[in-house]
Amino acid sequence: MNQTSPDSLLQASIEAARQRSIAFLEGLQAPGLPRGVMRISPLHDANRWPGVLLPGTYNGIMALDLIGGLEGRDAGHRAGVADWLEQARRPDGIFRIAGMADDDVFKKPDPVETWGYIDFHVTNYSLGAVQAVAPDRRPVMDFVRPWLDPLRLEAWLARRDLRDPWQEGNNIVNLGSFLLLVAAHGTAEARRAAHEALDLMFAWHDRLQEPSTGFWGVGQADDPVRLLHAMAGSMHNFHLWYATGRPLPYQERAINYALSRPPAVDSACIDVDLVDLLVHGAMMTGHRRDETRRWLRDLLPGLLAFQNPDGGFPDVREGVRRQDGWVRGYEEPQGVSNTFATWFRWIAIAMIADHLWPGWRPWRFRRMVGIGYRRDPAP
Repeated sequence: MNQTSPDSLLQASIEAARQRSIAFLEGLQAPGLPRGVMRISPLHDANRWPGVLLPGTYNGIMALDLIGGLEGRDAGHRAGVADWLEQARRPDGIFRIAGMADDDVFKKPDPVETWGYIDFHVTNYSLGAVQAVAPDRRPVMDFVRPWLDPLRLEAWLARRDLRDPWQEGNNIVNLGSFLLLVAAHGTAEARRAAHEALDLMFAWHDRLQEPSTGFWGVGQADDPVRLLHAMAGSMHNFHLWYATGRPLPYQERAINYALSRPPAVDSACIDVDLVDLLVHGAMMTGHRRDETRRWLRDLLPGLLAFQNPDGGFPDVREGVRRQDGWVRGYEEPQGVSNTFATWFRWIAIAMIADHLWPGWRPWRFRRMVGIGYRRDPAP
């Protein structure tokens, strides 16, 4: 490829940004702790907020794994950070952020639902980070047993509130990811139950999917914000189809919606959701593939330009950023580089680059279903 071609210039920009982000993430190393244990941002006071080292680390580790920042780290370093992460694991396998308390968290009025959301979210990401540094470690999945009971699972699914499809999309993909792990690593009886549970989840989705958009969510036709949130939540659900190889109903309509959005930088979550939807859609259907390629290419320079001078990425530029669900806990200004946004924005950049230039560099996408997961392209 000509060294001055537009593609070569974009690739050079990506490589320079990648090196800056690796340096940024390594600069967040928590003093006195195993290599890879990270503060969540340069503003994070780990002495005051030690629990925030867990999300700082699981986001940072998965970002480094994705962009090649863990290459060359020996088994001792990898085991050290895996051991540290697993200190946050309860005997049943749930990971929790130290310092979170009942009075400080909220996702739904029902505290059981609030803790269910937080526990699933933190556990999914913690397991992803352990898998990145120590892939041979088997997860503890005892907490999943109640959802292997069909009656318990059906009752849980009936309580999903599709007036908030973004929140419920996280609940769904996280439980789905755990069921897939049980299906891969459990006893023969647990594997059978996990496959049956997944079949129930797919049947629930089939009943409630909106054919005009391919999304789940109430009021999509009435409000553009509701439609956007339905997309953001549904993109999580889609991972269950990608991972199991099932044809995704109405996928072309989901692609149509994504392409109706301008290729402009939004929040780290919205950007990665749209990119993930389009990359997988082009790969699996071929629908509007050329338009998808142009859309992704148009977005890429804006994503790269959003990088802060310190090498990290922010979520958005204005407001306050909190740990999801910890409404009266750690907070910091938006606009500050942090491990969460750096990881999410690199997922979007890497997925675009992998789509535009397959094989250009060895991105290490997440193997476990959830944000950062990338289905292997068909041979």
